[in-house]
Amino acid sequence: MNRIPALLAVLLLAGCASAPQRDITEPAAPGSRYVAETGREPARVAGMRAAPAPEQRVRGGGTRRSRGHRRLAAKGLVSIGTGYFPGAEPEARGAAIEQGRVVGADHILLYPPTAEDADDWVAIYYVRFQLPFGATFRDLREGERKGAAAAGGVVLGSIVGGTPASRANLLAGDIVVKCDGKAIADRSAFQAMLRSRAGHPVTLRLVRNGESLDRVVRLGVMAAEH
Repeated sequence: MNRIPALLAVLLLAGCASAPQRDITEPAAPGSRYVAETGREPARVAGMRAAPAPEQRVRGGGTRRSRGHRRLAAKGLVSIGTGYFPGAEPEARGAAIEQGRVVGADHILLYPPTAEDADDWVAIYYVRFQLPFGATFRDLREGERKGAAAAGGVVLGSIVGGTPASRANLLAGDIVVKCDGKAIADRSAFQAMLRSRAGHPVTLRLVRNGESLDRVVRLGVMAAEH
């Protein structure tokens, strides 16, 4: 049922789980409504985004919203809200684009009406937020600890392009055992270290293919919580 042509231009989190939707933002078109994700109202989004909003890319979302969400999350996009638009496709699409301009979206997925949505077109809006680190990581397994000759640490997973982790040439599979000379006990401890040093360079001791090396990572600033 994807009948919506892609418009020109651009986009792009590490897949974060979406917060409950509760905050209503002024709709951009009569009869429509926009529900912002909690903590992702337009004023806050403006200070959390990685770059100025590009020309929006609008795509038909098909019928499986979870699939579209996972695809964009893998590229570092985070959902900021959902719009509901009555009417025929051209009018709904135009209203969805205008709403995206108002809330500063990078990317819009537009879905055709269903009975569940009271016959409204549904647009889900995405923005690429600043990523303070830009890589997923998990606790070491027993065999990995032995290979790294470390009591603790984390192993890196996905590295998002254009982030501090990417610019420091960190690679998936790297084992991080120290941060600024301090041993990393586990995933939670590493998260706390990154948070406490946000906005500053840190030196990570890695084990890569059995060899130790250091990488300086210039961490981004965490989005302020209010």
